[in-house]
Amino acid sequence: MTATIDQSQAAPGTGKKPEVVVSVRGLTKIFYDFWGRPKARAVDDVDFDVYRGEVFGLLGPNGSGKSTTVKLLLGLLYPTRGQIQVLGRSPRHVATKEQIGYLPEESYLYRYLDARETLDFFGRLFELPARERARRTEELLEMVGLSQVRSRPVGEFSKGMQRRIGLAQALINDPQLVILDEPTSGLDPIGCREMKDLILTLARRGKTVILSSHLLADVEDVCDRVLILYGGRVQAIGPLKELLRKPDRLRITTPVLSRPTLERVLATIREEVGPEAEVRVENPTQNLESFFLEVVERARQAATETSGAVSGARVAPYLRGETEPAPAGERLLEKLTLPTRAPTQAGEAAPVEPAVDEKRLETLAAAAEPRGEEPAAPAAPAEEEALARADEKLANLLGKPKG
Repeated sequence: MTATIDQSQAAPGTGKKPEVVVSVRGLTKIFYDFWGRPKARAVDDVDFDVYRGEVFGLLGPNGSGKSTTVKLLLGLLYPTRGQIQVLGRSPRHVATKEQIGYLPEESYLYRYLDARETLDFFGRLFELPARERARRTEELLEMVGLSQVRSRPVGEFSKGMQRRIGLAQALINDPQLVILDEPTSGLDPIGCREMKDLILTLARRGKTVILSSHLLADVEDVCDRVLILYGGRVQAIGPLKELLRKPDRLRITTPVLSRPTLERVLATIREEVGPEAEVRVENPTQNLESFFLEVVERARQAATETSGAVSGARVAPYLRGETEPAPAGERLLEKLTLPTRAPTQAGEAAPVEPAVDEKRLETLAAAAEPRGEEPAAPAAPAEEEALARADEKLANLLGKPKG
């Protein structure tokens, strides 16, 4: 039985119509053998929308069509039938790809590049300015907990550390759509928690995240809506809270009650539901992840150095939409190039070329000159005559008058 919920009602928002980032209609992908005969129908007539600012879970057992759907969204595969729009364009459009960040299930990295060089390489692919590449590289390495091992070749990294640097490269271009395929695979519990915190931060900033994972606990922690595939077809789609809610059950949580009070409460409940209904009283428990993080945090109070990944810092400022102040040298240059405005015909001010403070530039140039060196001597008269003769010969060879 397919559980389907109205997507427009499930999308996050405040009454306004949500912006569609990914639109899929009638998506079908059939793989053929060498003779052109249908071999596998990986995706079969799939429809769904993904909205801006939401975390969308793509779930299903092995062979259900998740990876094929992701490759279709990235433009790596062509659909047999159906339509896909990503950010209003075809997923094969170059401008669309520039707005997508992708973390594949397996990390494909240049093993002889170190962590800093890896991020710089991917930043160059997006044609980021050198200063911006350097800033984002440092922020991302700090965020994923690899700043202490930035000079180690990534080929020496463990699987979890490779997932961390893979996540950093997926975010180097500050994408509008982030597609994460098994993002917590190989990560320790601290890394898993940080990954989920990052996903939530991206969503709060208006980014769209599509998460494909077999770890359902992670999906439950971060996803707004989920789509469950089986046999290439949609089996359920909708808000996670609505899909998981059990309308025929209630849970009541109270402080610790005295035994007489508890017996009176249970007697009232049994009188209402009948003696055969199951009524349980138990102490609530925290999940293992929370307990683990508490233990590690206590142990970290006596911090020791490690050659591996450490707990990452806060989310990189540029991913939160913050801007960093310019370095001191750049601020000085801004002061030296003071913008001026000239009036237009309509009486308004229009920007013109920056006016340079010549006195300050002369002062800086004089301060930068090496001390104790004599200025270059002017050319001797004999050298000037030789240059004039050479100039005259050249003019005669070219058939042009001198000068």
